[in-house]
Amino acid sequence: MSKSPPSPGPVRAGRVALIGRPNVGKSTLLNTLLGEPIAIVSLHPQTTRDTVRGVLTAGDTQCVFVDTPGLHEPRTRLGKWMNETARQAARDADVLVLLVEAPRDGQAPRPHAADLALAAELPDLPTALAINKVDRLKDKAQLLPLIAAFAEKHTFATTVPVSGRRASGTERLLEEVRALLPEQPFLFEPDTLSDQPVRFFVAEFVREQILRQTRQEVPHGVAVVVERFDESGKIPHIEVAVHVAREAHKKILIGAQGQMLKRIGMAARARVEQMLSRRVHLTLWVRTTPDWMDDPARLRDLGYPS
Repeated sequence: MSKSPPSPGPVRAGRVALIGRPNVGKSTLLNTLLGEPIAIVSLHPQTTRDTVRGVLTAGDTQCVFVDTPGLHEPRTRLGKWMNETARQAARDADVLVLLVEAPRDGQAPRPHAADLALAAELPDLPTALAINKVDRLKDKAQLLPLIAAFAEKHTFATTVPVSGRRASGTERLLEEVRALLPEQPFLFEPDTLSDQPVRFFVAEFVREQILRQTRQEVPHGVAVVVERFDESGKIPHIEVAVHVAREAHKKILIGAQGQMLKRIGMAARARVEQMLSRRVHLTLWVRTTPDWMDDPARLRDLGYPS
């Protein structure tokens, strides 16, 4: 008698919110999970301002990962908006992944107080605790006190040590997340990478290069708006306005004889062309918009509903 083939497993799909403080590695982890660098990354805290959604479809499973702004003590209306954006993404999710950092060798294996506070306020949803950057810790037994401390604040379905930068533990994290997803049809077509428009990524890629090229000289007082995206010709023409809070930052961004702005534009254009698989013409303008991070009207104009 021949053996009948095994029946396929249930189709699972859902939104998976990556939650955590700034600079714990949420965007790097998202890029590693997707195998595509769609989320911008820099050494600056609070690089992620809005949610970035990436879709990973494998077999009978579809994870819609939502990278969220790092939760922090806000000093501006923009900061408050970023925190609320992260919390709303958590409320709307089917599964949560709380991302925290492993201690370095020689550090006391104590969790950050803000991480514990965040764990305590998480919605009552299936949640995975992902301890990131474990590649910098030789003695993994030091993770045990952290895991115990977090277990006192929230009921976690699973705990997974990972290194988003080295793609270590990420396959196991995917397996654990899959088991937590609801049984339901796919939310997007299987070949979808993100449901967000190209204009969103163009603005993000420009902002990424500003953060990378200027380092600490121009911090987060930068907003990027795509004002024109014309695909009527053979080569798309894109015009982008970069808004800065101070005139001094405008001078830094433009640089001597426009060289800094040129470097930013060339690097951002390369990222856009990689995403679109075609050449584009990208023009950048820099404008001084004082106090935009605390002005409700200006925030709305720049795409941040206050």
